[in-house]
Amino acid sequence: MKKLIGILLSICLILGFSVYPNHSAEAAAKKFKNCTQLNKVYKGGVAKSAKVKNKGGKTRYKPYVSSSLYNANKKLDRDKDGIACER
Repeated sequence: MKKLIGILLSICLILGFSVYPNHSAEAAAKKFKNCTQLNKVYKGGVAKSAKVKNKGGKTRYKPYVSSSLYNANKKLDRDKDGIACER
């Protein structure tokens, strides 16, 4: 019996099953009140895709890429270049 439980547990670990549900950043895109709050978590801002180019020129930090996070904070993208709160 112990051997069977050990085998089942090993299989679950190998296949990546978990007791806890899978939580991803994409599923829980947080809305920020302003750029100051967003930049505390994401220094370079949030880009909707990796292909987006910054209209404002060089930035100090690389933006975090997440389409759902960008869509949740789209109002913070003042220059409408696809990067919210770049700096």
